[in-house]
Amino acid sequence: MRIIAGTYRGRNLKSPRTLEIRPTSDRLRETLFNVIAPRVGGARFLDLCAGSGAVGIEALSRGAAHSTFVDSSREMKALIEANLDLCRIPEERWKVVRAEAVNFLHKAISTQFEPWNIAFFDPPYADNYLDMLQLFGRDSKALLGHQGLLIVEHRHKNQLPEVVAEIKRARILKQGDSALSFYEKASS
Repeated sequence: MRIIAGTYRGRNLKSPRTLEIRPTSDRLRETLFNVIAPRVGGARFLDLCAGSGAVGIEALSRGAAHSTFVDSSREMKALIEANLDLCRIPEERWKVVRAEAVNFLHKAISTQFEPWNIAFFDPPYADNYLDMLQLFGRDSKALLGHQGLLIVEHRHKNQLPEVVAEIKRARILKQGDSALSFYEKASS
């Protein structure tokens, strides 16, 4: 894995030791950032189920102001921190949290934090996506900033709902076995 573009372009990242972790491929990451490029500069970026942290680090490399990385694994938390250190990204630009994604978001909502502009959610393909989509749909104003965007990576055969409460899917991109669903706040 490597950083594709931006300030940290070409830097190689450490990969997870286990095959149970499925990092977002370089090709899919490049497609993702080609689509969201106009929104990344200055954005607050959330990388849920972050794994190696490659997506959030790519966002920082391309000008995001801050990335928050969330993963439930102690090993993945250490890997993300090692990759941030490899890239020499200043600590004030990132935060790494070891927590279950849903628990992290509930806590974030209850503490009235600053919402994210872009949230990327890439759980294990076997996981239930609906709980997370419902949380973002119900609390989109609290979780996503003005013109906020939620991107969900999933198996292309998994059909995710078009609308969930206050969010709606604006676009879906399929590449190989993976797909990216882009959700935005539904207009009133």
